[in-house]
Amino acid sequence: MLDHCSISHKGGLVLWSRSFTPAASHTAASASSPVNSLVREALIEGRSSDGKYEKDGYAVRWSFVNDLELIFVVAYQRILQLTYVDDLLNALKTLFIKLFQPFLTTFVASLHATGTAKLSSLPESSAPWTFAKAFDGWDGIFDKLLRGLEDKAAQERRTRSGHANNPTVEILPPAEDLSILPSQSSSDVLDEEQIARNVQALKNRLRGRGGQPARRGRGRADVGSGRDSVPGSDSETQSKSKRKIKAKSQRKWGDEAPTESDMASLDFSYDSSASDAQAPRVDLNALVDHGSLGTRSQDGLYEVRDWEFSQGSQSADDVIAEVLKKSGQESKPAPSGSLGALGSIFARLTGSKVLSEEDLKPVLEAMKQHLMKKNVAKEISDKICEDVGQSLVGKKVGGFQTTNSAVRQALSNSITRILTPKTSTDLLLSIRTKLSTPLPASQQRQPYSITFVGVNGVGKSTNLSKVCFWLIQNGFRVLIAACDTFRSGAVEQLRVHVRNLSMLGVDGATNSKGRVELYERGYGKDAAGIAKEAISYARDNEFDVVLIDTAGRMQDNEPLMRALAKLVATNNPDKIIFVGEALVGNEAVDQLTKFDRALRDFSAASGVQERGIDGMLVTKWDTVDDKVGAALSMTYVTGQPIIFVGCGQTYTDLRQLRVGNVVQAILSD
Repeated sequence: MLDHCSISHKGGLVLWSRSFTPAASHTAASASSPVNSLVREALIEGRSSDGKYEKDGYAVRWSFVNDLELIFVVAYQRILQLTYVDDLLNALKTLFIKLFQPFLTTFVASLHATGTAKLSSLPESSAPWTFAKAFDGWDGIFDKLLRGLEDKAAQERRTRSGHANNPTVEILPPAEDLSILPSQSSSDVLDEEQIARNVQALKNRLRGRGGQPARRGRGRADVGSGRDSVPGSDSETQSKSKRKIKAKSQRKWGDEAPTESDMASLDFSYDSSASDAQAPRVDLNALVDHGSLGTRSQDGLYEVRDWEFSQGSQSADDVIAEVLKKSGQESKPAPSGSLGALGSIFARLTGSKVLSEEDLKPVLEAMKQHLMKKNVAKEISDKICEDVGQSLVGKKVGGFQTTNSAVRQALSNSITRILTPKTSTDLLLSIRTKLSTPLPASQQRQPYSITFVGVNGVGKSTNLSKVCFWLIQNGFRVLIAACDTFRSGAVEQLRVHVRNLSMLGVDGATNSKGRVELYERGYGKDAAGIAKEAISYARDNEFDVVLIDTAGRMQDNEPLMRALAKLVATNNPDKIIFVGEALVGNEAVDQLTKFDRALRDFSAASGVQERGIDGMLVTKWDTVDDKVGAALSMTYVTGQPIIFVGCGQTYTDLRQLRVGNVVQAILSD
């Protein structure tokens, strides 16, 4: 059963609506209705173009009529499996346009004619009170259509259940010749016998292992030989248990066990004063690439460089226009499956005509292949192409230049809308705001905490140290919390980074000692507890920022994801940054979706505020050239911005992304 159905104009006017329950009617009139949420979160942001949306237990389906700028929306309880919803939407569009197209055409024309005028100044023919009169009789048509589709769906369910419960049996005429009668297959009998033998063999095998000593008198003659018989006495079973209980003997190094002094000489975890004196001097020039150093603003802030696409200085629109023009020349046919093919197909759509789904199908397929070549996940490529197709279907084009403009604008708008951050990416502003907010005299200021999460081997610790270098250059005192208590060498790796960062100066100083420290408690400890202790230590010792390094884990490992959610729920960090590789394609969607969902589910179950991914840091960016589709996939999945990208092995190899550069790289051939 449906809850709500409406027909609206893209400008926000509701032409017709119907709610089927009092609760649905009350919900539809509120600001938090599923339809309003659909407009805010899916249609405006362009993050759901497959016609499906879910919110607060409701499933919402919709469809567009672009030439008349109409939106048809159907909402129902998500738990219900309504198979006729797609048929209902298609039938609604067809009937509504066929019956009321003259009025709708006049209405849309009047809206465009008024421009930015208020709705109250529209002609009477388009005033809201005339809709009931203009659509007279539509309620009866809708009821008849809905009733017919519901009856058809119910009949199909009854038919399927009837076939499942009453299988047809072939009835043959009587015959005297037994040879022509259907003979019963012996497979069923053999199957039952085989099952019985397998069960008996399993029981005998269990008895043979000593699991049931009371039945050891029974043999296994029907299964195996005498070597598979059960033990003859309890002493054998007791000897087996003794062998299991016996502990592993300690390894001997030489003739005798090592002493404490021997163990201390083999422990390289902590640097002693003697080892410091004998340690080789670190080449500071190898730690910093002066060519990739950031710049100082007029306020004295250290800003990392922007990542720039290497192919000239053309804008995204210029790139698309050039591709379309080149592909339109017959002397230089473009290869199929790329944006060049996209332009050549549109070049044939000359003259004044309305674009249909059949016209756009080959174009969208070529566009999808191009996006996947740029490392965009297949699921995201499909949705972007559907979004572009929905914005072009029903558009009237006149000549190649108009088509060129329509394609350029639709494609650029779709990708730009996805990549444009919905929240601030200025970490310095967030940190300074928290540190400068006035507090009561009795309250102690908490440091700004950032947690780095991600799968194994993506470079969390390395890029955490790059972020630490950036923060040190901006005058902050940073404490690194070693909460990866599982991976061997994780603590030692961070200790080396802290030592190197302490030797790098700020604004001409010879070193930055005292600006960065490491907080660690060894291995095998509770990561959530270590993070909490680190934040308390930073608060008491006036550190500005705490960077929390966590162990890598696969997104499908529920116990490890629950432990990560515990760390987040216990410490409530200011930022949760997901660290992912630029090399991944479809895997990026799976990783981010499951990390974000696990954090939200487990944190909400703990009774604290629901927390998800707040931003992304993409590593190994220098290995993908113009195949930067992972950025598009990650941003689409979470709606959160990419704060930094890592592009090298030194502490200065950190970059910021600009939307225009990413769009240009994705659309380039």
